[in-house]
Amino acid sequence: MPVGLDLPSAWLGRGPLACSLLPLAALYRAVLAGRALAWRLGGRQAQRLPVPVVVVGNVVVGGAGKTPTVIALVRHLQARGWHPGVVSRGHGRRPGQDLHVVEDAADPERCGDEPALIVRETGAPLAVGRDRPAAARALLQRHPEVDIVVSDDGMQHWALARDLTIVVFDDRDVGNGWLLPAGPLREPWPGPIWGGGPALVLRTAPPRRPPRAHPYAEFAATRALAADAVDARGHRHALGDWAAQGTPVGALAGIARPQAFFALLRQRGLALAQTLALPDHASADQIGAALREATAAPGAPRVWLCTDKDAIKLHGLHDPPLPGQASLWRVPLVFTPEPAWFAAVDRHLERLRPRPAL
Repeated sequence: MPVGLDLPSAWLGRGPLACSLLPLAALYRAVLAGRALAWRLGGRQAQRLPVPVVVVGNVVVGGAGKTPTVIALVRHLQARGWHPGVVSRGHGRRPGQDLHVVEDAADPERCGDEPALIVRETGAPLAVGRDRPAAARALLQRHPEVDIVVSDDGMQHWALARDLTIVVFDDRDVGNGWLLPAGPLREPWPGPIWGGGPALVLRTAPPRRPPRAHPYAEFAATRALAADAVDARGHRHALGDWAAQGTPVGALAGIARPQAFFALLRQRGLALAQTLALPDHASADQIGAALREATAAPGAPRVWLCTDKDAIKLHGLHDPPLPGQASLWRVPLVFTPEPAWFAAVDRHLERLRPRPAL
């Protein structure tokens, strides 16, 4: 496939580029069907843990809001008296890393940027690994207090049995409704949840068009940027001050959909003089190199803003190596699911909560 094709834009419609990829989508569908058949004929079964499992995932490629959903869910479970642990694939960590149980401070190079962010925001025990059941067992062995496991991005990982699935959508819904690579779908939707069990849909942004119908209960969440940006030393600065002063700022994002972050900044009234859309899970070296190059240019903005996911990889660098008087600030995301979603989660999980012995 030629380099430079804008597939995310093509996936929003059924134009020439998307249509040209339909034969590959048919092949992808056949692969999915073959995988399911191999599971059935091979007698393979999902491995069940001794504690409940909640899977948070999506059926579309790209950042739909899984990590904020995991963070919100874990915080809610903690407030309800559960002792949640998290398992994740660990995208963005150093190549060659195997199963790893996070101890104390999470190192993004060992566990990945999103898992490191989950640990920082929740303090929950976390393990990463390609083999989700093995990672979960290692987590439970190291942390016997864990009484529920949240699997980050686990819808397509069939080896781990689940008790509840949270399917996350953003404003794209299913895009053009076609499978990869003609569309954004990882699997057909709507469709049965692998392994059965209940499922809830959480929309992290209003859909651009009427969403595709499905049989699952649906809820909404809001996403907005915090009022203050935070630097590496913990100093805060109100975004409104830069907006009121007309301060030209730069913005970078190494996430699946950088433009979504830039749009939220503009909604805050900020004048973005320059933007850097980096690859998803960009490394600290990539971020540093891009910033040094951008800030060294004549007339470049002195203030740069990034996401929490980008900043977590610069943890420990109190003075990022930027030329002149340039400074880097992270802008936290405020993610708020509606109360009815939390209530629905509680209803599904309450029957699974261990009862104290009499």
